[in-house]
Amino acid sequence: MARSWERMVQRNTQNINKQRKKQGKETLYASKTPAKNVDVFKGRNIVFPVVLFALGVMFWLVGTIDSQRSEGLLANWLGVVLYFVLAALIYFRRPYLKVDRNKLSTSKFNRERFLPAAEIENITLSRGAVTIKHKGKRTRWVFSRLINRYNTASMGERLEQFAKANNIVIEHE
Repeated sequence: MARSWERMVQRNTQNINKQRKKQGKETLYASKTPAKNVDVFKGRNIVFPVVLFALGVMFWLVGTIDSQRSEGLLANWLGVVLYFVLAALIYFRRPYLKVDRNKLSTSKFNRERFLPAAEIENITLSRGAVTIKHKGKRTRWVFSRLINRYNTASMGERLEQFAKANNIVIEHE
């Protein structure tokens, strides 16, 4: 189904469920309930927020040293505060890998990306990273313990089960 159609079905289901709840009837399939057998592995962005925070501190230091002229003082403070806010936003917005029965999903470039099992060429598991290669494309999804603090051991175990169920090649490094 198209995404717009799925959203319309979810909206209508929610509206009908609200009406049925008011009437004291049992609700229809609720789209808010989590699906069974869905595992979510969350990481934590650390490297990029630290870099942004360091840039904010650097601009703050340059602004305090150059405060004799007091020109553009508001712009300097605004820039410093925005660097700190952006670092906090990226730090608290956790990256994830969602493993479903026959698809994987993650957030890339502020959108949720789905990858059906039929479009996965292979999955490479190593001690510090998990790599998922698309069929026919050069793109890869890389989930690293060093950069994004994923639990790659448990992620690897679940992806082995996923690969076995969907006949996907697994490589160990």
